Amino acid sequence: MFLRLAEQHRKFVQDLVMNLQALAIVLEHRGYLASCYTCGGQMNSASFMVSLTDNHLIRFLVSDYGITWTEMRDDRELMKLEGAEAISQLQELANLVKYQIQPSEATLATAQ
Repeated sequence: MFLRLAEQHRKFVQDLVMNLQALAIVLEHRGYLASCYTCGGQMNSASFMVSLTDNHLIRFLVSDYGITWTEMRDDRELMKLEGAEAISQLQELANLVKYQIQPSEATLATAQ
């Protein structure tokens, strides 16, 4: 049972990493400064960053050890979320792309 759960978790992390890479590409094409870095070819971790406006930065980290969303403004940490809450906030960011909100109009629910 535990080996099966471990394998499911690895696949989940790989899927999340692939989606982060795709999101970074789409955000870049929409005019945001975005990047997604991975180590090695196994897709078992990633560092995703996007600048929504001047001095408003989102950092999303994913690895086998956990998932973290950090939102910063003017070099100050506004919030830090982990796990499912971090993924939910990532969905809010993806909605910016889905609904084609321009960078100057971008405000996440947490930044209001």
